[in-house]
Amino acid sequence: MLLEEMRQKVVDYGNQLISSGLTIGTAGNISMYDPETGYMVISPSGIPYAKTTAEDVVVMDLQGNIVDSKRTPSSEHSLHAAFYLEKPDARAVVHAHSMYCTTLACAGVDLKATHYAIADTGVATVPTVPYETYGTPELADEVRKCLRESDSKALLMANHGMVAYGDSLEKAFAIANTCEWCAQVQWRAMAISTPNVLSDEQMAEVIEHYKTYGQAKEDGKQSQGYFG
Repeated sequence: MLLEEMRQKVVDYGNQLISSGLTIGTAGNISMYDPETGYMVISPSGIPYAKTTAEDVVVMDLQGNIVDSKRTPSSEHSLHAAFYLEKPDARAVVHAHSMYCTTLACAGVDLKATHYAIADTGVATVPTVPYETYGTPELADEVRKCLRESDSKALLMANHGMVAYGDSLEKAFAIANTCEWCAQVQWRAMAISTPNVLSDEQMAEVIEHYKTYGQAKEDGKQSQGYFG
């Protein structure tokens, strides 16, 4: 089976997407990119994560053509392709309808540096992509515009959810978890008072520290960050 190991990993992390509370039902989707073939593997559309098999995971090129699978790919495949086309280091994308990130996105509130852990995204403020109908080229275009303007490894999507990418699926998932935790902290702080947001200078120092945070892995990269 083409890209079998990657397809199985999408299945495994799809189950984690549910068990971690990052999404419910069949909402959200996961992909990985293989630079050698130029193909991505992505969750199928509308199949419960617990029932998804590696064969269900769809292999596609970045132009939206199905390479291997009898299943229909996630409707957000063009959104995922946007990351691989715009960010050379992107190897995995996690899109979720997590409660607190989605709450901020529905309120039109950017995810800010209320807690320093947001440094896992590489920026002090996670931007919000303007609303477009899910699964459309228009939404993918808005995501591409935002990616060109920001170095953030995560985005909120207005009235929709959140999306994160990384140089591995482990990293993308860790960033998604970090964003959801930070969004909950921000939401709770907003319920009490105006959050004390860290300055760009303070966050620049934290982001620099994050480059050597944790234990180095065999590939020379650092561990996954706040939730890794």
